[in-house]
Formats: sequence, C-alpha cells, structure tokens
Amino acid sequence: MPLYTFENIETGEVFDKLIKLAEREQFLKDNPNLKQQISAPSLIGGTGDRTKAPAGFKDVLQKIADKAPGSKLAQDYGRKDPTTVRTRTAIEKTKKRLGMED
Repeated sequence: MPLYTFENIETGEVFDKLIKLAEREQFLKDNPNLKQQISAPSLIGGTGDRTKAPAGFKDVLQKIADKAPGSKLAQDYGRKDPTTVRTRTAIEKTKKRLGMED
C-alpha cells in the first residue's frame, strides 16, 4: 500500500497516511481541507531482503528440494554434497537433451 503525504490547507499541518489508491480518492473528497503533496508515493516495506528465509524454514525447503532434485528449489536450497550435485547435473543434461528445459 502506498504512503501519501497530505497537507491541511487551514492549519498547514503535514502528515503521512497509508491508504490504497481507491481510498485516497474518497479520502480527498471527504476532506476538502486537505490536499495531497505532489511526490511519488512511497511503498512501505518495498526495500530490504524479502527473499531470505528464516533458518528453520530453510530445513523445510531442503526437504522439499530433496524430493524434487530437478527443480529450481533444489538448485537454491538442495544439498550440496557431490553425489546430489552430480544427480542434479545429470537430470539437467537429460532434460536439455530431451528438449524439456524450463
């Protein structure tokens, strides 16, 4: 949801409000004493590492990856021991040879 900055025309107070785009339109209609300050809306939580899984969840992902050795999940979270890596490589080569690439 975007974060918008509004200014109260009567008091000069400036404040931020977290609302949906459709709600913003209605909010401005309901509050004629407010005007939106023109700027690009900020997105809350749009930065940071949102793909990093918690440590306990990595174990779950690894178990799933072990059951599907040819998947993208197996490449990212699968076991890295030599036997598993060779198996994964053989599966990828076979898929490529048979034209079954993702």
